[in-house]
Amino acid sequence: MEKKLEFKGGWGMSFIPIVIFLFFCVLYFVVFKAFEMYALAMGAFAGLIVGAVFTKKGHYGRFWDAAYSGVKESVPIGVLLFVIGMFSALIKACNISAGFVWLADSLGIGGGLFTAFTFLAVCIISTATGSSIGSMFTCFPIFYPAGVLMGANPAVLAGAIVCAAVFGDNLAPISDTTIISAATQEYTKKEGFAEVGGCVTSRLRYSIVGGVISFFLFWIFGGGGSIGAGAKDILIANMNPTSLVMLVPVAIMLVVAVKTRDIYKATTVGIVTGAITGVAFGLIDFSNIISVVDGAPKGFLTDGISGMMSTVTLVMSVYGIMGVLNAAGALEKITSGIVTGKLGKSVRGTEISMMLGICVTTLIFGGVTSASMATFGKIQNELGKRAGLHPYRRANLLDGFANSIPVVVPFLSCFAFIGALLSQGYDFVAPLSITEIAGGMFYCMVLFVVLLFSVLTGWGRRFEGPNGEPVKSLSSETKAEM
Repeated sequence: MEKKLEFKGGWGMSFIPIVIFLFFCVLYFVVFKAFEMYALAMGAFAGLIVGAVFTKKGHYGRFWDAAYSGVKESVPIGVLLFVIGMFSALIKACNISAGFVWLADSLGIGGGLFTAFTFLAVCIISTATGSSIGSMFTCFPIFYPAGVLMGANPAVLAGAIVCAAVFGDNLAPISDTTIISAATQEYTKKEGFAEVGGCVTSRLRYSIVGGVISFFLFWIFGGGGSIGAGAKDILIANMNPTSLVMLVPVAIMLVVAVKTRDIYKATTVGIVTGAITGVAFGLIDFSNIISVVDGAPKGFLTDGISGMMSTVTLVMSVYGIMGVLNAAGALEKITSGIVTGKLGKSVRGTEISMMLGICVTTLIFGGVTSASMATFGKIQNELGKRAGLHPYRRANLLDGFANSIPVVVPFLSCFAFIGALLSQGYDFVAPLSITEIAGGMFYCMVLFVVLLFSVLTGWGRRFEGPNGEPVKSLSSETKAEM
């Protein structure tokens, strides 16, 4: 048996790296309002450097071996993120949002219906790109000012855009959080981790129910603003009906991902069909695929890699910290403490523990869901395996709860901060406060209620069958093994 990593002052000192990481999360995202993943990765690596100093004599090298072991586990996630980054960059380059702006103008909608339409449109855009923050920065300057001038309630409209960005982050097979949530949940009856396609298929029920309820809430409460001049000009400046044709390669990619449950195959098909479609309809040219401008590489292929670099670096750093915690026995102690507690004595109680764990972790990390899932995912994996829960179920609860209430809480959510930031700079409407943004984030609140209902009633709960397949109940043999 491999000797545990030991620290001066006991195993609790193994949390030094994560405490320092948390400090930088708060510093950059809450205090400085600098939403850059590189900064968080720096904080994690700085935490590792400091943490190594507190190891006992003879354990310094073992500390870094543990960190290396953790980083190695992140390699498959990193490779996948780089691959899907290229498809995401392709969709962004084709500016699919311009097609939805044209559609909104053609339908002549305004007020609350425009808010609901914006929620639906941004949901599709964020699912196509797999980027929540990217979708917010892309869609806010278009939909927000136009919607306000068309009579939408500013706070609810802003909340709709933020929520829709979160919707895609939670559901898209090419989202970093979808990939992280799947890649942290292992099978016990066969080799490997939860397939991304299978996770997406099984979580559709929660996302669709939450989305439909939210659509009507945005419709009902999203109006009431005053209609102003200039909305038509904003819409005309951002219209391009042709860009809607990019929904075809997106749909093909999603179908292949769900049918084959092979995200590499789905992304490859999406990139090829998307590039051909984009060039054929004049949305991009060959220079948008790969080129060099002033000595710097350009095009969606290189943009996809560079765009994912900070996220991959963050995942590597967090996995390094998890490797240290695992080697020190900290993760085992936390897991055992939950399992032996009152909640851990039933499947429902275990899922409630998972809910509380990922919600608190996401709040601690300022709403940075990719970091919170990479951190708590290891614990969720162990808890779920001991309860016999299928990896899909574990991944769905991990991703779903992380993207619900924790990203709504004012002053602890990077999403609310970004939404407030993007509401600034318009003469015809006052900037929104963080609390106003949070108050309009209906979907995230509804998603929490939907998932809580699922946990309490067992709706959608699946266990791991003899060959790794999802089953509704555990066999007597499996129960005997637990």
